[in-house]
Amino acid sequence: MSMEYRFAQSRWRKRDGESLGIRSEIVTDPVVNWATDFSHMDPQWAADPYPIQDELRQRCPIARTGRFGGAWLPTRYGDVAAIAHDPESFSSRSIIMGNFRPPRELAPVGGSPPICSDPPFHHDARRLLLPAFTKTAVSRHEQATRAYCHSLIDALEGRDVVDAARDYAQHIPVRVIADMLGFPVQDGPQFREFAQDTLEGINRPAQERVTRMSALFYYLLGQVQDHIGNPRDDLTTFLINAELGGRKLDVSHVVGAMTLLLIAGTDTTASAIGASLWHLARSPGDRARIAAEPELLPTAIEEFLRAYAPVTMARLVTRDMHFHGVDMTADDWVLVSFPAANRDPAQFERAGEVIIDREVNRHAAFGLGIHRCVGSHLARLELRVALEAWLARIGDFTLADPAAVTWSAGQVRGPRTLPVRISRARR
Repeated sequence: MSMEYRFAQSRWRKRDGESLGIRSEIVTDPVVNWATDFSHMDPQWAADPYPIQDELRQRCPIARTGRFGGAWLPTRYGDVAAIAHDPESFSSRSIIMGNFRPPRELAPVGGSPPICSDPPFHHDARRLLLPAFTKTAVSRHEQATRAYCHSLIDALEGRDVVDAARDYAQHIPVRVIADMLGFPVQDGPQFREFAQDTLEGINRPAQERVTRMSALFYYLLGQVQDHIGNPRDDLTTFLINAELGGRKLDVSHVVGAMTLLLIAGTDTTASAIGASLWHLARSPGDRARIAAEPELLPTAIEEFLRAYAPVTMARLVTRDMHFHGVDMTADDWVLVSFPAANRDPAQFERAGEVIIDREVNRHAAFGLGIHRCVGSHLARLELRVALEAWLARIGDFTLADPAAVTWSAGQVRGPRTLPVRISRARR
């Protein structure tokens, strides 16, 4: 394995020095026309994308931009679903849209299997992870997650204003994933920095982005090396020992899968928890109803996931094609906006409202098609436990200053800062 370890290092250095893909001009000007020049990095989009999505759905269901080397943004549920279910036409070799495209040769394995994998490799790479994320498997993490949530709330004692994102929501998934992977829990702040660099740093200069991404790669490579020397009962050791087709996984596959779990398993769920707390802080009626009817919480959680779906995925067009009224070119980006799909009035009654007792709710927050989130059971558990603990311990809470709430930019949207005022706390 040490030889393979050195090979992975040399291959990463070679990739650093050669090609990250096709470079486009980095454009950071404010968006003027969302139908022809959209940007998911625009501050207006980060602050409140829903009115923009609603307007585009009526005016121009699939928007176009020349930024990022050319990209498309579908806003109807039907268009999003069609793309998600067609991996032959829309490759997953890169799921984060930026100014650099990975070479086509990266498919079908991709950099972070299975989320960046295409068929047929995707099937086996995904199946490898499934046992660790069944309902039964993730239920084993509930007790520790609940205890950790309560410890975070204990640390808030005596404070009238707390940041529900920075002091609470953003810590929970990091601790859970660190425990699953067997990483030092004290590295939590570093994990959050890795996630934000990956998801929000797409407009940085090429060399700076390479440097930041290299830090993540070498951190994970170091963890692999440590686990080879000190095996333990965790997901990292499992991946090191796992086999596909009778052969152990390449180190780059192990590191790629760990990248997926570390990035997709932390910022996304933290965003969902934060957005749910943001809604409850500004919706006293919903808060009071859940307090009176705690059995309603799982239904309310599904509605929070629909209304505030945190994740948008990217795809790359595999060939020149005419798709649902637009002419796409090979290697165009497509932003598969599950948040926009979840607010399509053709799919959901009163789509723009948050209805915590919504009975029929086939939302797409966890994706659609073959790449539907492998960690959905874990995310639901973390979201439920985090809200149960908060609502049990924190009584009435409101936004301390609505203008002070900030939201992340890019393809994962959630509160970065969420100051709330606690007016009545329970022990």
